[in-house]
Amino acid sequence: MADLSDFQQYYRLADALIENASKEQLAECARLLALNLAHYQGLYGEVPLDEVQAALDVSEPNDGQSILLAGGMRNLVGVLGNVLSGLGENKH
Repeated sequence: MADLSDFQQYYRLADALIENASKEQLAECARLLALNLAHYQGLYGEVPLDEVQAALDVSEPNDGQSILLAGGMRNLVGVLGNVLSGLGENKH
């Protein structure tokens, strides 16, 4: 059985960050994640969304799905953390 502890920790952290984010910061996070996805697709082709959906729909994910779920939450936490901290903003 897959270990979901990394996913659960990132999920809780993502929830805490989302709670403290403004609508504008969440929009910026969505934009950055969309650009990351487009970059990936440009390099490697389309992301198989049926596999992603399958990982979301199972009650007990396998090891590969568990890694995918944790990686997705890690990406969300990283981008949202950068947006909330102001990383990349022009400071005047």
